[in-house]
Amino acid sequence: MSEHKDTEAVTIDPNELTRSLSEIAERSQQLVKDFIARQESGQQLSMDDALHMSKLFQDLYARLMADPAQLVQAQVAFWQDYMALMQNQTLRMMGVESEPVRQPDKGDKRFTHEGWEDNPFFDFIKQSYLLTADYLHHTVDNVEGLDEKTKRKIDFYTRQFISATSPSNFLATNPEVLEKTVETRGQNLLDGLNKLLEDLERGNGQLKIRQTHPEAFQVGEDLAVTPGKVIYQNELMQLIQYAPATEEVARRPLLFVPPWINKYYILDLRPKNSLVKWLVEQGYTVFVISWCNPDEDLAGKSFEDYMTQGPLAALDAVEQAIGERDVNIVGYCLGGTLLASTLAYMAERGEKGVNSATFLTTLLDFDSPGELEVFIDEEQLNALEKQMNERGYLTGNQMASTMSSLRSNDLIWSFFVNNYLKGEDPFPFDLLFWNQDSTNMPARMHAFYLRKMYLENKLREPGGIELGGVPIDLGKVQVPSYFVSAKEDHIAPWHACYRGSRLLGGRTRFVLGGSGHIAGVINPPEKQKYGFWLNRNTPADPDAWFEGAEHHEGSWWLDWVKWLQPKQGGKVPARVPGDGKLKPIEDAPGSYVKAPANG
Repeated sequence: MSEHKDTEAVTIDPNELTRSLSEIAERSQQLVKDFIARQESGQQLSMDDALHMSKLFQDLYARLMADPAQLVQAQVAFWQDYMALMQNQTLRMMGVESEPVRQPDKGDKRFTHEGWEDNPFFDFIKQSYLLTADYLHHTVDNVEGLDEKTKRKIDFYTRQFISATSPSNFLATNPEVLEKTVETRGQNLLDGLNKLLEDLERGNGQLKIRQTHPEAFQVGEDLAVTPGKVIYQNELMQLIQYAPATEEVARRPLLFVPPWINKYYILDLRPKNSLVKWLVEQGYTVFVISWCNPDEDLAGKSFEDYMTQGPLAALDAVEQAIGERDVNIVGYCLGGTLLASTLAYMAERGEKGVNSATFLTTLLDFDSPGELEVFIDEEQLNALEKQMNERGYLTGNQMASTMSSLRSNDLIWSFFVNNYLKGEDPFPFDLLFWNQDSTNMPARMHAFYLRKMYLENKLREPGGIELGGVPIDLGKVQVPSYFVSAKEDHIAPWHACYRGSRLLGGRTRFVLGGSGHIAGVINPPEKQKYGFWLNRNTPADPDAWFEGAEHHEGSWWLDWVKWLQPKQGGKVPARVPGDGKLKPIEDAPGSYVKAPANG
């Protein structure tokens, strides 16, 4: 254990404790009643996921039993390591220093408290867990006879199990939590139980772990504060035009198509890390689509509707607002997939209006789409479509939970320990506030996207997808394009993004940033973080591209504006929202972005 801290222990008032426990009991009763009511009304969680997982591990067990010699060999190696651990701990108890059998990875934050190393008991628990985790990983990785997709699924669910059973997640085996419990005389556990009940209530009976306090920020006051006006809206989106910050601006404006899987203000968080604000200050007229948060009334909206009422409607609105249809357009993640589809649709119809396209962490080839592939197969899609059709949409909570599971130690269990075991409030972090500000997905659109893109990978095939009765072909998109991917992206892996960039017919510049799906994109130059790789050649093999790439310090934003400069179309006097044919509807960030998700 660490040395005694100077913080005075909290004295608990017995009367206050009784009142708190009474309130907790009352709220718990109501939660149980609500749960039973949902069970009776058929709103319970589907068992399809559990059955799917069971089948996977039955297959794994059958393969393991088919080669018992390999299993025995793995078990012998495990017990040898375990006996070495027992011997080392025995020597340590006798005062003899010894090298640990297992150490956590350098970036593993679960075991940073000094108690995990200084106390022999907790050091033994930690190393036992790491040994067992290594054994499970090794066993799964070396099973013969499984196809690669099944193997990746089993590996994913095994890692989920290993993460969930970490000793850091339990009161009795976490020295930091025990220390906190002694210091506060258990007040941390009482506070944590209250937070647990609050999160269950917020999630309507499903645990919705807060990653930051829901009231830590206010959209329009702390976040999304770059001045602008909503100058157009339809049932699917509002279009924001931002106020100029320079006397002259580039003639060609920038139009952003963000993903509707999240809210647009990832592009405009706080002033210090706002891409929108930075671009306005560089002398650009910036427009951003702010998608609605759909409910059951929009269940029938299709991917095609998102195209016609999204980027195509926005191009028309930009022309009315500033008299300029020739734009440089940007798509982020799913918004980039929609953008590429839209450009292919326009190319097929001979329509103009886009001078260049930028794609941020965008998948066009879904052959190896990363860990999200675990959730995409015919069986799981059928179950998901059934759920969505009953409600009319996929709830934001479901989508957020799926995304968090891809990094469960960072986005689930660290907050579980902090909030419920330590009883502390999570740190007010703007990025995590945005991350938990979830959005719904219309049933028809989301089913099409998952099936046609992820499951069937039809977007990469010429004519594989029809929009508005028009077969589209990405190869006919001739505008120059700038692709940004992120080296540690677990949602849109950079190898897959690179392969997708080669599907377009125009000249492409591919840039690989550091960090992940969000931090790799929202990387202001002032921070001097991550850097990026650039190779002007585009060989077929992404690894060959990387071998020939040169690393540059600083943000890719600076390289991007250099690439955009010759595409600006000259300079014109700054445009003020409302000066054109479209009059302001309301101030940015608008009302659509403030609508909460249902369910």
